[in-house]
Amino acid sequence: MTVPQIALTDVVGAADAPLLVLGPSLGTSAILWETTAPLLSDRYRVVAWDLPGHGDSPAPTAPFSVADLADAVSEAVRGLGADRMLYAGVSLGGAVGLELALRHPELLSGAAIVASGAQLGDPAAWHERAAQVRAQSTSSLIIGSAQRWFAPGSIEREPELSGRLLHALQGADDEGYALCCEALAAYDVRDRLTEIRVPVLAVWGRADQVAPEAKAVEIAEGVQQGAVTVIEDAAHLPPAEQPAATASALRAFFDSL
Repeated sequence: MTVPQIALTDVVGAADAPLLVLGPSLGTSAILWETTAPLLSDRYRVVAWDLPGHGDSPAPTAPFSVADLADAVSEAVRGLGADRMLYAGVSLGGAVGLELALRHPELLSGAAIVASGAQLGDPAAWHERAAQVRAQSTSSLIIGSAQRWFAPGSIEREPELSGRLLHALQGADDEGYALCCEALAAYDVRDRLTEIRVPVLAVWGRADQVAPEAKAVEIAEGVQQGAVTVIEDAAHLPPAEQPAATASALRAFFDSL
């Protein structure tokens, strides 16, 4: 396992504001946050990152774990000259947030784990999806992903952003996506949640079938300082589906720290 290369967006916000790092879900890119980030950049210095082979991040050249992704984020943030950050990540990006809390607690002031869990999905299913993408490309996932990602009405409410997110999935590097699947297959920090001392907010979308309420409650009850909140009329991508509600939940949490 090696620490993969990841790309950051330009930092937006006042130079003296707290740094807020935003993490993506599998198959998306930093555009997942583009309608929520402006609602946060008046209070925080905001930067987002892309998964290996997604968005602006280069395609990976070797397998990696979710822990390796956390190390990559840590390196990138330190490369900005920062020694503290707030973090919010969706799905795989949320899993990275829990690994950051375990591996780099000195860097983290607080973490919002959005539409995610301490373990996600069935390992065999992740390996099957990796094989499917290697054989048929990420284009073969678009219909299923649209069904998992969006609550009823979300695509109609945010048609342009929804379309761009599905286009980002189609444009993702097949091997990069497959290696992310394999990282998720091996990911399970359920028995380590009690080690997490960093304040954590677990956020779930009311219509999310990938990471439902039970996953958020497990995180909030497992860590030393946990809370849980729900985003109504959202499924697996709350920042894209309900930017105002997502930003409000994050601001309330981060401002309380």
